[in-house]
Amino acid sequence: MRCPYCQHLETSVLDSRLTSTSDSIRRRRECSDCSKRFTTYERMEMLDLSIVKKDGRSEPFDRTKLLRGLLKACEKRPVKRERIERAVNEIELALRQLDRTEIPSRIVGEMVIERLRDLDEVAYVRFASVYRRFTDVSQFAEEVAKLKNSAPQKRLGGRAKKIAAQALV
Repeated sequence: MRCPYCQHLETSVLDSRLTSTSDSIRRRRECSDCSKRFTTYERMEMLDLSIVKKDGRSEPFDRTKLLRGLLKACEKRPVKRERIERAVNEIELALRQLDRTEIPSRIVGEMVIERLRDLDEVAYVRFASVYRRFTDVSQFAEEVAKLKNSAPQKRLGGRAKKIAAQALV
């Protein structure tokens, strides 16, 4: 590791520990030349996921874009950000478990819809109306009727794989 102060290549690790989220390692280092200390973080590099849009374009998976979409759907609703971020984590994990690097956007959309159904019914209908391009009030009424008749869902886990398997066929 190169020292950020003097650019010397030899440094020693004084301390290593997991971060609070356990997704990276924090290392405290000291330069053997100038004796200044600095911190580095080691994170696992994940496979780059690409989302294939309906028109065939491909764009890199953007976790922030996914989070913004869920936040927008849940705007002015009593859903804590922590629950929304957990949903984003679950969706991203499910996408990474598909063992594919190119994922059709409809898979992501259906996973979001399923997760929003668990988070907040109003947010679910909001998102569904845009995602499924509702053109009149009757489509809203049909979706609300389906929502009333369906049993509450528990978690995304196995359903995510089922959704993805159906969409990939």
